Amino acid sequence: MEKLPEFLSYGRQLIDEDDIQTVIETLRSPFLTQGPKIKEFEQAIADYVGAKYAVAYSNGTAALHGACYAAGIEEGDEVITTPITFAASANCVRYMGGTVVFADIDKETYNIDPLEIERKITPKTKAIIPVDFTGQPADMDKIMEIAKKNNLVVIEDGAHSLGAEYKGEKVGTFADMTMFSFHPVKPITTAEGGIIVTNSEEFYKKLLLFRSHGIEKTPYSLEQGDWYYEMTDLGFNYRMTDLQAALGLSQLNKLETFLERRRKIAQLYNEAFKKIPEITIPKQLEATNSGWHLYMIQLDEKIDRKEIFNKMRAQNIGVHVHYIPVYWHPYYQNLGYEKGICPVAENWYDRALTLPIHPNMTDDDVQLVAKNLIELVKN
Repeated sequence: MEKLPEFLSYGRQLIDEDDIQTVIETLRSPFLTQGPKIKEFEQAIADYVGAKYAVAYSNGTAALHGACYAAGIEEGDEVITTPITFAASANCVRYMGGTVVFADIDKETYNIDPLEIERKITPKTKAIIPVDFTGQPADMDKIMEIAKKNNLVVIEDGAHSLGAEYKGEKVGTFADMTMFSFHPVKPITTAEGGIIVTNSEEFYKKLLLFRSHGIEKTPYSLEQGDWYYEMTDLGFNYRMTDLQAALGLSQLNKLETFLERRRKIAQLYNEAFKKIPEITIPKQLEATNSGWHLYMIQLDEKIDRKEIFNKMRAQNIGVHVHYIPVYWHPYYQNLGYEKGICPVAENWYDRALTLPIHPNMTDDDVQLVAKNLIELVKN
């Protein structure tokens, strides 16, 4: 085995001098927050994905919270999502008092299985939150068909999928609302940040209200004077800063380059592993083009994943596992969720391993990761 000279993380931002200078210019401007860069960034994201509206938030979790508010989720409502995701995809439902219902995944794409969604629908179901896991779009045609038939709101968790394509179009206009995350390991970064895109003016207005304390200018407040405003509902302070938006605008200019590099790395991995029976490479849903936020393999069930994980880490290769099934966490166990409710997801989790993939990586990095992993599984 060959040890890498420095630790290679599974994901990492790529910041250049253009990004730095853009943020410095904003630091020297009159606005550090609640200024013009926010709207500029929102419009740029909306234009990129082809949506009418975009509302930026302080982070992706806050954005999902806002989407659940806009969708009218409340106590007694059920929302269906996948267990193979970060906890925020389910937590946002709990923030509104709703009940999370977990539907199993497709064993090949690792995304939520539309057939399992249908099985979990009850008279209490209010919404579906599909997740574009690893950057691969969920099967949105089938999901939207199910939603329309049952009068459900669809909030697509696209934290991994900015720039990914579904049937020739960018992710962002298929669902009623779509969230993108700008955490440092995501397709582009604003350090922390998130956004909701939508074509609904009703949702747009609710998203704006929720992110800023529930405060707005009403007809009555306009009568009182320019200083006057009214808090019409209980919102949160979930605003993004101009510094974050400035960085996001600069990063967005490089998104296609980032995506091209991620796809090349995924191709190199696929070539390296395609003839290794101990390793199952990820499969893309037909007519999709993944953003490859994560590159996930499955190990043969006879292989000790923990041993592989530890030995790869010892070689400075930052493998990881995404994700622990959400309902396995103590919080959800204490709510009464039991292990075994999504057997496909649990079997997948037992064998899953995340390999490093990000635009900073060289071809040599990729080859070393593959070489070390192949040597380990063969032994």
